[in-house]
Amino acid sequence: MTNHKGIRKIACIGAGYVGGPTMSVIAQKNPHIQVTVVDLNAGRIDAWNDENFDNLPVYEPGLDAVIAEARGRNLFFSTHVEKAIMEADMIFISVNTPTKTYGKGKGQAADLKFIELCARQIAEVATSPKIIVEKSTIPVRTAATIKSILDHTGKGVPFQVLSNPEFLAEGTAIQDLYKPDRILIGGEDPDAIAALRSIYEAWVPSDRIIATNLWSSELSKLVANAFLAQRVSSINSISELCEVTGANVDEVAQAIGRDSRIGPKFLKASVGFGGSCFQKDLLNLVYIARSYNLNQVADYWEQVIKINDHQKIRFAEKIIQTMYNTVNGKKIAFMGWAFKKDTNDTRESAAIYVADHLLEERAKIEVFDPKVQENQIYNDLNALATRSKEENQKLLKAVSSPYQACEGAHAIALLTEWDEFIEYDWQRIKNNMRKPAFVFDGRKILDRKKLEDLGFIYYAIGE
Repeated sequence: MTNHKGIRKIACIGAGYVGGPTMSVIAQKNPHIQVTVVDLNAGRIDAWNDENFDNLPVYEPGLDAVIAEARGRNLFFSTHVEKAIMEADMIFISVNTPTKTYGKGKGQAADLKFIELCARQIAEVATSPKIIVEKSTIPVRTAATIKSILDHTGKGVPFQVLSNPEFLAEGTAIQDLYKPDRILIGGEDPDAIAALRSIYEAWVPSDRIIATNLWSSELSKLVANAFLAQRVSSINSISELCEVTGANVDEVAQAIGRDSRIGPKFLKASVGFGGSCFQKDLLNLVYIARSYNLNQVADYWEQVIKINDHQKIRFAEKIIQTMYNTVNGKKIAFMGWAFKKDTNDTRESAAIYVADHLLEERAKIEVFDPKVQENQIYNDLNALATRSKEENQKLLKAVSSPYQACEGAHAIALLTEWDEFIEYDWQRIKNNMRKPAFVFDGRKILDRKKLEDLGFIYYAIGE
């Protein structure tokens, strides 16, 4: 399909978990459009350009095949930000919007400094009309901020601002891009909306592309993640009740999931949700509600986060209590560090907080994760600033084999639901552990009967 809306060149500022995969698929499906992904981080751009697809900065099943097809044809990764801005007809802003760590709104509000820097740079460089597309997750009415900066600091060049939030789940991002539930385009200008719509129509059925006003689009992204996180916290709150009443949370989840009004998805009890979006977007929603003095609304959504934090600490406490109330000097093998399977993303991963709690009790931890690098694990722990970097390195180490991690361990804590963990030789693992050998399954993926028959003491959440 030809793009009749005149978009020949697209630039995307930000080469992270959203920008990289999204632009790769857009380029793959629109071979007539030149797509350039730019980032100031030269190391990251080098990784996107690496001949070895194992070195891509984002691990996502199927991504390497997309890159192989489009890179060098009409997909480019570059550090030449200004050149890309100047040449593009459409610019996606896909930069990080972390939670503020300072000042007003600290710990809750989104930090928009990167978004503002993008807007200022576009205004400074642009000499021809541009359509600006917000792809980053941002609070409501950010589009107004971007538009104001562009209109007041630019050279009188006309800009249109659209909101086009991403609804990707890490680990299935390519499938989510190929077959999205919906594409949301918020905006005021019909021509700009039509231009963006035509890019997606190269592969997405028209009835899945929804146009809304800007504010509805921006808010929909936060609310979608809030509702998903709420379901996880809801079933996790019930998991604790199941443990004390003798119910089984999987059986409860199955029973309620059969109700067509509730549905079965996101009812898997676990050690808690992680990732870059759920907590950040919830905090953002809480902050926005408070800023309009909607305190009951804010309290309601804040409770979803509190249950999630409680679940992580409860899991760590369960390990300590079960192991005779002390883990001092005991080796605990962590299976998994990523916040979920099929990704190397560790942001807000439950493993970080469970480890931190156990390290406070002087446990010795060995971590195995098939995709997460050792330096990332230390960065995550050091960022909490609970203890010195030296202490973290003394108490925790990352290893490259699951059997090495479990050798001589008193307990195994399973924190990421990697499929390969199910297939391991658990007899071999048990033979090389201290006795009694404990398994704490924070993701409920192992077979209780099989492990108990091997002689493990097995604990799973909600049973």
